[in-house]
Amino acid sequence: MKHTLSILTCLLILSAAIAQEITVQAPQSVYQGDNFTIRFVVNDQAKDFRGPTFKGFSLRSGPNTSSSTSMSIVNGQMSRSISTTFSYTLTADLEGTFTIGPASCTAGGKKISSKSVTVKVEKASASQQKKRQQQQQQRQAFDPWSQQPETVADIDEKSLFARASVNKSNPYQGEQIIITYKIYTQVPISQFAIDKLPGNKGFWAEDLSVGQQIKQYEETIGDKRYQVAEIRRGALFAQESGKLTIEPLDLNVLAMVQRQRRRTGSIWDLFDDPFFNAQQAVERPLSTNKITLNVKPLPRTPETFSGAVGSFDVKGGLNINKVKANEAVSYRITVSGRGNLMLIDAPRPDFPSTFEVYDPQIDDNIKKSENGVSGSRTYEWILIPRSKGSYTIPAYSFVYFDPNSGQYITKRVPEQTIEVAKGDASSTASVSSKDDVRLLNNDINYIHPSTKLKAIRGEEHGGFGFWLAAALIAILTVATIIYGNRRKVAEQDVAGMRRKHATRKAQKRLKKAAAHLGKGATEAFYEEIYRAIWGCLSDKYNIPLSTLNHDTVAACLAEKQVPDERQNSIMQVLQDVDLARFTPGDAHSQMQHIYDEAIEMIVGLE
Repeated sequence: MKHTLSILTCLLILSAAIAQEITVQAPQSVYQGDNFTIRFVVNDQAKDFRGPTFKGFSLRSGPNTSSSTSMSIVNGQMSRSISTTFSYTLTADLEGTFTIGPASCTAGGKKISSKSVTVKVEKASASQQKKRQQQQQQRQAFDPWSQQPETVADIDEKSLFARASVNKSNPYQGEQIIITYKIYTQVPISQFAIDKLPGNKGFWAEDLSVGQQIKQYEETIGDKRYQVAEIRRGALFAQESGKLTIEPLDLNVLAMVQRQRRRTGSIWDLFDDPFFNAQQAVERPLSTNKITLNVKPLPRTPETFSGAVGSFDVKGGLNINKVKANEAVSYRITVSGRGNLMLIDAPRPDFPSTFEVYDPQIDDNIKKSENGVSGSRTYEWILIPRSKGSYTIPAYSFVYFDPNSGQYITKRVPEQTIEVAKGDASSTASVSSKDDVRLLNNDINYIHPSTKLKAIRGEEHGGFGFWLAAALIAILTVATIIYGNRRKVAEQDVAGMRRKHATRKAQKRLKKAAAHLGKGATEAFYEEIYRAIWGCLSDKYNIPLSTLNHDTVAACLAEKQVPDERQNSIMQVLQDVDLARFTPGDAHSQMQHIYDEAIEMIVGLE
């Protein structure tokens, strides 16, 4: 008996530790015209339930919610299990095989999703249709209410529709545009789901809805009053000039409409009262309107223009002004403001040639709100002066285009002076400079006058070891000169340096993305993936970020004669990244898939 109780106790403990999940209960096959029920069962309390769309089926009712709680006491210990069920009643309208997508909810503080299920709709035979008619007649005989045909109040296009709007219809290339998607309704809505996002060809897009609550308010159009829900808001940056079209956003809405009985002249018409007319959920597909923008090209750009369009400020400089040779200092430039911060090319200050300069570390503090993209981006260079002296870092000019004034504006980081003292002997042993040569007069002592010299045979200078050493010294000298010249040429070749460091920078981004993937930080993950992929393409093919888009990448790949299979793979990854974060399903598996695709693409580029 004790063993039995122990086993039961262990089973209860194990059952309590089971992770939250959603199981789906649906028939594998039904006949055309049949009604059937699909249930989503959550083994815990569920919040924020979002059901799938039911393409190929008519929604009769749902979601209908029920919950159950069971309790048991074993060995004086009480355990409790809770389940929540969301059920839908559907009608199979069309013959074929249909996939019902996943549902999602929050349970136990985590967001979980169900698996997709497939339902096969078969054509009913003549005998089955006859049997269904007989069953219907029997129901009508025993249920007088069923003789009263029901109709669903019609939803016309003026009662429920979706609309997209932008704050500017004639922007400059690179200027930030705010696009808002709204649902206008005069009937109650239980839920909505975005079915297809617009492609936004020719734009760099940023989602501003993440973490934001849906805004609801009333608005009058003509003489009609609507309830309005802002379901999505984004920032768009046109990457090219001319006429660009924003494609429609497709979504599905579940509207709650009144179910009414037709009058038949019978006694049952006495009960034709709103109290007896229940509501029914009806699925309606909606699409927003297309928007055409006339994007103005930027005026003739100055040579120092970095692609920044908006309103910005710049500041920066050295962290210290006095240092010893071979000691590191940092030089920072911070660009802050509102606009296309993520598309700005890295600054290129003019550092002294005797300084060893490392690639800049980029630190972003970019914020996304309903008003757009704003914040700051900081570039930090590590510099190592190698020689004693006084050096000047010229003023850096940051040029951006202000759409409000229609002019280029220049902001400057002031000129910086740094005093470099002679380094310690231990740190300068391998460094020679003019200052070291000047000290030779003080460092060398006089030769002792009583020194005795010993004659040696002249042939010892012509031995094999002597000539081998001389040859090695000559080879090393030539190699050093060639290496130095190549390094100078490489440093002057900015595009080549960008290509050289492209993969290393992308790997750093992917490492950060992997950390966000482990934490489940979806937005931060996709931000790093975006920068890794687009930054690598920009550096590899020397395409400015301000003009980087799907078309420029495709054109560049074709020009470089990249194999068609590799071109298609790269373009597919770019498309997958654009759609992944808004596609319903298991967010973690989608992020893992995108991460794997990004690694494969970057390795392929290398």
